[in-house]
Amino acid sequence: MDEQVAVSGTPGRSRGASTSSAPGVGSELNQPTVNPTAADKASTSTARNRRVRPTWPLYVLFLVVAGVVGGTISWGFLSDSLAALGIPDPGAVTTAGLPSLRAAGWMIAALSVGSFLASTFLISPRTVDGVNDLRRAVLNVDGTLAARTGAVAALCFGLVGILMIPLVMSDLSGQPFSVAVQPANWLVAFEQVAVAKAWLWCSIFAFITGVGGLLTHRWLAQPLLFIGSIAMIVPQGLEGHSAAGGNHDYGTNSLLWHLLFMVLWVGGLMALIAHCRRLGPDLDLAIRRYSTIATFALVGIAASGVVNAAIRIEWSDWFTTRYGLIVVAKTVGLIVLAGFGFLHRAMVIPKIRRDPGNSRLFASVAIVEVLVMAAVVGIAISMGRTPPPPPRDPNLSYMAIEMGYDLYEEPTLTSVFTMWRFDIMLGTIGILLAAFYLRGLYVMHRKGKTWNHLRTFWWLLGCVTLVVTVSSGIGMNMPATFSMHMVAHMLLSMVVPVFLVLGAPLTLILESVDPGEPGRPTMHDWVKAMVDNPLLDFILHPAVNTIQFIIIFYVLYLTPLYDLMVSEHAGHLIMNFVFVISGYLYYWEMIGPDPTPVQRTHVSRLAWLTFSMPFHLFFGVYLMQLQEILAEDFYTRLDLPWEVDLAYDQLVGGGIAWASGSFPLIVVFGYLFRGWLREERIVEQKYEQHAEETGFADMEEYNQMLARLNQGQDMHQDYYAAEFETEGEPTREQPKQQE
Repeated sequence: MDEQVAVSGTPGRSRGASTSSAPGVGSELNQPTVNPTAADKASTSTARNRRVRPTWPLYVLFLVVAGVVGGTISWGFLSDSLAALGIPDPGAVTTAGLPSLRAAGWMIAALSVGSFLASTFLISPRTVDGVNDLRRAVLNVDGTLAARTGAVAALCFGLVGILMIPLVMSDLSGQPFSVAVQPANWLVAFEQVAVAKAWLWCSIFAFITGVGGLLTHRWLAQPLLFIGSIAMIVPQGLEGHSAAGGNHDYGTNSLLWHLLFMVLWVGGLMALIAHCRRLGPDLDLAIRRYSTIATFALVGIAASGVVNAAIRIEWSDWFTTRYGLIVVAKTVGLIVLAGFGFLHRAMVIPKIRRDPGNSRLFASVAIVEVLVMAAVVGIAISMGRTPPPPPRDPNLSYMAIEMGYDLYEEPTLTSVFTMWRFDIMLGTIGILLAAFYLRGLYVMHRKGKTWNHLRTFWWLLGCVTLVVTVSSGIGMNMPATFSMHMVAHMLLSMVVPVFLVLGAPLTLILESVDPGEPGRPTMHDWVKAMVDNPLLDFILHPAVNTIQFIIIFYVLYLTPLYDLMVSEHAGHLIMNFVFVISGYLYYWEMIGPDPTPVQRTHVSRLAWLTFSMPFHLFFGVYLMQLQEILAEDFYTRLDLPWEVDLAYDQLVGGGIAWASGSFPLIVVFGYLFRGWLREERIVEQKYEQHAEETGFADMEEYNQMLARLNQGQDMHQDYYAAEFETEGEPTREQPKQQE
């Protein structure tokens, strides 16, 4: 996954010439119009005297450490696990192989995420003509090697996912691996075992990401590959101990945060080790950027870990149960890793800043740190093989099993605001969005720049509305009744996006963050590349954007998809994200002050909005007239403590979709109509100003033409074409009068 590259003289220049070490990218990197980055031009005597060393032996070592630790602890707790599950011993292959392979798999996934993080944000690409135009930028050799490492790691993680399917089946059934791997058992696994299906989805996302990473080496594709590498771990975050039993909404959401921060922290450091051993350029810049990410990751892992542990075990169980002892060991490992982080900030990073070419200390400390990380990952994996203590309330209701909590009162106009259960996923995102926006305002203030206070109001209102929607009684009752689901849907897709779009976050970034120097792009340049890229241009095309916004209603509610998703926490999580993202894209193109790939007129946007409004109205009316009860079995089994007429509740939900779905569109219509009138006034004012500056010469000439026409003269003179004749060119000859 990582190759040795011959280095002589200036590190950046020598690798720029040695493109043969990166197969498949020489044609792109050798273009004469591509200039090296600023750091490529810098060299030090320390870098000249060092040899590039391969990193793949270290990767293997990290995987072995994680696998051995995970497998050893799981083997030691085997008897408890088998007794809890009530199944026979599946054999040594499954007993030792499953936790070992899973631990190694997570390290591979982290390597993929970290490598694409490096190729996207940590390693500066080669830009064209010394300008940070990332649309045409290609990865330099170090970025190419990082991207290729991420792609190969993704493919390896996909293979791990495929191999995990029979291992999981063997583990749950007690059958030997040789039996579970037979084709007939694969079908059973896909139909009945949720963890097996999750691994299948992990493999699908991993293979797509891996193949995509091998096919392109342009920077513009790297953010998508980075997102794809994160997507391939999400299915596993939705399964396991955290996704079952009471409070599984907290458990699942906290685990997703935990995994995200883990792969960013561990994978980013592994990618930096490789970049350092390759003597890559801009090491000091890459370390500074990663240091910020690592700090957030450390805090996020600690917070999400505390939440996840608190809902599984009592504090008294930490030292009295094997599961608790594993949690303690993991906590100690996290504290040790925090010490490594302090060491980096206090000693290593300052030395790198003083001497960017001397990276030996950073590499040495980072390697030891990743070894500790690998051991902690192995410890964490063993938790999945160790039964947690008995639940605090063994008599969970069906409602608590399906939703994670119980409801005790019927939602009313007032009670939905007195009930509260903080949503760890979207609620946290809402708070983070507000914090980042305020941080941007602080930077603007320090620069002496001004910002529209109304935009700040809209953004913060959108963040508050998002948090309240998912954390109040609205969000709590969203899985329980169709009417409250539709209230949340309308707020998340019609109201929250409008507020957020009017906050103009991209404009704030462009104003608060300075463009990077040539060859060292910053967030300013990343945002410009995102706005001007062809994929976003396609998505924000009025036809595509309108269809994606409308079709969600019809595909979700008029197909079996809603019945499938409403009974799973993962389904609600996916729906909520889709609602917000779809609405944001739609209203960004419609009314957003932020730049878009193509700036369309208000008249054009009014026409598309007018086209879409009947579809929203028809959808609400259709729901009100629908005789079939959506997700009837699920809603019936919940057995809510108040009487629910499912048919009437669905009628109310359809009315909410019709009324609250139409109102925001009407408001947006008024906003666009007002903008159209403003455009017309601006055009009129420009015309009047031009007329005053020219002494109304156009009007006088027009009146003279009318007078001549009235007298039968100049019948063939094209008055309107005259304004398009350029100054200094001869006027067109009049056609001869026909005899």
